[in-house]
Amino acid sequence: MLINKHSKRFDELSAEAELVETTKQQKHGEYGSYFHVDGETFDEWRLKARSLISRACGESSEHLKAFSNAEHVQTFDSNYDIFKRLKPVFAAARSDFQGGHLASIRSLVQAELFDSELEQAQELLNQGYTGPAAVVSGVVLETTLRDLCDQQSIPHGKLDQMNGALAKKGVYTKLQQKRITAIADIRNNAAHGKWSEFSESDVADMIKDVQRFLVEHLS
Repeated sequence: MLINKHSKRFDELSAEAELVETTKQQKHGEYGSYFHVDGETFDEWRLKARSLISRACGESSEHLKAFSNAEHVQTFDSNYDIFKRLKPVFAAARSDFQGGHLASIRSLVQAELFDSELEQAQELLNQGYTGPAAVVSGVVLETTLRDLCDQQSIPHGKLDQMNGALAKKGVYTKLQQKRITAIADIRNNAAHGKWSEFSESDVADMIKDVQRFLVEHLS
């Protein structure tokens, strides 16, 4: 599961931070002594930590903003000074993520639940149940649109209404809007038993498209 992978990665980078700490050395310069850590080891940890916080907490999260602010070099900063500012930010992000206190976790959980439902849809399709596979995929898509509407403070409505409102607000492109309309047509035809209106390959493409949509908007 993606949540477990992120949690494990937080643990790994926490251990790597301790390795960075072990490279600390005192140096002497024109303005006195200061502490310094191995630059290559620190830079590698910093890049990996920032990437993880972005993926786990979100690109617009306060954790990522705080991490980026802590990276800014201040007058007379050594790289150890920067490291000391970054460590507590990383620790806070790790604690909040593993404690389940981030809104992004809800999206990750939903994405994983929907993945299992799409796997069910694929299995139905493999067994020759084309209509039910289309219905299950359509339900996943509509539920995702409702969640995106919640994020954008858009009222729930019929699928085509939510689809239009989300595209108008720039959540996704007009091209994506048209594809969602096509997927909805397949789902509606399947729900009403109009089997001749779509093919097995249509449903196979539908499942792939919904999966791609989830990756882009919930992961």
